[in-house]
Amino acid sequence: MENFSFDPVGAALAEDLGAGDVTSEFFVSPALQAFGRIIARERAIVAGAEVAAEAFRRVDPKLQIEVHQPDGSALIGGETILEIRGAARSILTAERVALNFLQRLSGIATLTRHFVEGVGKSKAQILDTRKTTPGLRAFEKAAVVAGGGENHRFGLFDMVLVKDNHLLAGAGVSALADAIQRVRRERPGLRVEVEADRLEQVRTFLGIEGIDVILLDNMNPAEMREAVALGKKKKGVKFEASGGVTLKNIRQIAATGVDYVSVGALTHSAPAVDLSLELTHVTG
Repeated sequence: MENFSFDPVGAALAEDLGAGDVTSEFFVSPALQAFGRIIARERAIVAGAEVAAEAFRRVDPKLQIEVHQPDGSALIGGETILEIRGAARSILTAERVALNFLQRLSGIATLTRHFVEGVGKSKAQILDTRKTTPGLRAFEKAAVVAGGGENHRFGLFDMVLVKDNHLLAGAGVSALADAIQRVRRERPGLRVEVEADRLEQVRTFLGIEGIDVILLDNMNPAEMREAVALGKKKKGVKFEASGGVTLKNIRQIAATGVDYVSVGALTHSAPAVDLSLELTHVTG
């Protein structure tokens, strides 16, 4: 497949504007100047502030934009995240796209922060997954970081992750060791992770050289704890818990001693933050 570039902000504006903003064209004079503020209506962690600002700039480079709450800021509700000054028509045209990005990305950052706080005193790191909105992965993974989480692999190209389907589609565990050594020779910079859903597999994988991380898929806490204990005999191998992770059980999972907990819900199920744009001081 050939490399391709994608512009999420441009695509979102093209989708929304189409042939033009007919409401503003007929009901808002191009001479009107305005001051607008994007305000948080609830507690949240900000993410996507610069993305929202870029949406306004793309519509009208003459707009003056000031970010008051950068990504990672913790809000209690009522704070102004962005201020925009300039043509009222331009502000109204960009409003929805800017808010869509900001509320979606801030929702991801906010949910991530809840999971990060949920691990308690454990040193386990919260990771995202590839369960992202198509075309928005870079933005959504940045939002996870703004919330205090860490990024797992970005795509299929920057890390090896051997799942059960790969083992079924290939020659099985018997050929796994040879394949890992080939990765080490040909792509020495790549991390190698393998998925285990049974303790028997964990024991097998611990006997194979070249594995950096063992993913414990849908194991219960007792099994995770035993897997971590087995891993102490082999230095350098880390453990990642995945599957069925919620805010109700995150502390229990983190307490098993795993190094990472990956949570698909961070990016596929985060609720949007309640934001609004208030337009004031209209003159012209």
